[in-house]
Amino acid sequence: MSNSSSMPQFLLLAFADRRELQLLHFWLFLAISLAALLANGLILSAVACDHHLHTPRYFFLLNLSLTDLGCVCTTVPKAMHNSLWDTTTISYPGCAAQLFLLVFFLRAEFSLLTIMCYDRYVAICKPLHYGTLLGSRACAHMAAAAWATGFLSALLHTASTFSLPLCQGNALGQFFCEIPHVLKLSCSHSGYLREIGLLWFTISLAFGFFVFIVFSYVQIFRAVLRIPSQQGRHKAFSTCLPHLAVVSLFVSTAIFAYLKPPSISSPSLDLVVSVLYVVVPPSLNPLIYSLRNQELKDAIRKTMTGCF
Repeated sequence: MSNSSSMPQFLLLAFADRRELQLLHFWLFLAISLAALLANGLILSAVACDHHLHTPRYFFLLNLSLTDLGCVCTTVPKAMHNSLWDTTTISYPGCAAQLFLLVFFLRAEFSLLTIMCYDRYVAICKPLHYGTLLGSRACAHMAAAAWATGFLSALLHTASTFSLPLCQGNALGQFFCEIPHVLKLSCSHSGYLREIGLLWFTISLAFGFFVFIVFSYVQIFRAVLRIPSQQGRHKAFSTCLPHLAVVSLFVSTAIFAYLKPPSISSPSLDLVVSVLYVVVPPSLNPLIYSLRNQELKDAIRKTMTGCF
């Protein structure tokens, strides 16, 4: 008997038992999702419509905004639905689709953050080669590679996870479908080890990307500190620090979510940490990138003026 017929649905973790708190979570998630949709939508519109922003840096930012929108739209609507209607269920196909999309967007996002780091490295450390190394064709190929990597990773993990026989109940200790929590329901030792091996391979690749980002920023800071003028150093730092802040937020919350000691783990803490790495970064990324970027703020202001 297949998994889909023997287990028609999963039970997600509820945010609260009291009806008042469930409604509070609904309105809170509604506000966060609307803010993320509005902010990322404005960045998409500004970059697409303002020809001054048709550069590699903003092209990758546009792709990053798409992944942020994808992350929010993958997890938040179902959580809002469950809080509003006082339910915790998600269908088997719905869970598989949610897990696929979440891995897809998160994997693509980290790849894009690595590419954006490379963009800043070339711009500051090898400015004379910027046009050659980051031409329109090269940028398109790198963005396509990021999305393809996310798709392939999501396909492999989803197929591996949902091919396992599940016999440990149907209650997931999370408010969305996530690989570790689905694996806990498995009763196939060999299949479990196969997916764990695939997870460690993915983590190793992500660690390699992280090492590349750290190495690149060491070179970037060394180059910036050699700039003679204070204004030049300030301009260089202003283009790098937002990206560094976004990477730090993404990596730190994900590491804490997956590598926190079991002794401090609890359902309430798991909920808070999951919100921090799945919902909060996509909402804060537009603010971080536009906070000290006058060029982007002007383009957003022009876009809003054109709309209203």
